Amino acid sequence: MASVNFAPPAPHDLVWLDDPASALEGAALPAWVSLPALHDTPVVVRRDGRRPGEIPVGLRGRSRAERFGTWIAPSAMRKLVTPMELAAQRAWRLRPDLAALPAIRALEAIAGRLGAAGIRWGVTGSAGFSLACAQNVLHADSDLDLVVTADQPLAAGHLELLGELQRNAPVRVDIQIATPYGGFSLLERLRSGGRVLLKTDHGPCLCDDPWQPSPCKS
Repeated sequence: MASVNFAPPAPHDLVWLDDPASALEGAALPAWVSLPALHDTPVVVRRDGRRPGEIPVGLRGRSRAERFGTWIAPSAMRKLVTPMELAAQRAWRLRPDLAALPAIRALEAIAGRLGAAGIRWGVTGSAGFSLACAQNVLHADSDLDLVVTADQPLAAGHLELLGELQRNAPVRVDIQIATPYGGFSLLERLRSGGRVLLKTDHGPCLCDDPWQPSPCKS
């Protein structure tokens, strides 16, 4: 097994398995899962705190219907790539085969503005997955999924910029805000003016302030 020590992975991080068959032993894998393919393609870290000490991950196939959630041991990780690393490396510029796709064109158009504003952001979803490995799951109608890490409430200027980019991008942009307590949809926050559904390791909860979510409302 891998002996590399990694920082605890966060939701949306991409993880390559050292030995997929061993890492997923005992999981009731659906028929579309290819263990040999998992040597070259990552699993995606998700939110689920039901197994302390294990990492909740999701396996994805080529269609939206092909999704499977399970857990792995930390020792099963061979490599880890974060959404922020994909953004910092401008990973889409290394993939000319994807350059014509609308989601990738949108990334190129907005990356500079996000960086100039000092926003901590990364690429997730189909775009992040496709940029991180050779398996392309993007198509012409794919959304662009982004995550913004915010340990403190976002400044008004950052909210304004993110909202503008979300409204005016040439494709549908889904921006998730990651707080120390969980993640929520920027669009929902802008529409409601406050209350959001916060996705936590222990399930979703309604809260008025996602940076001070207690008590949560079911």
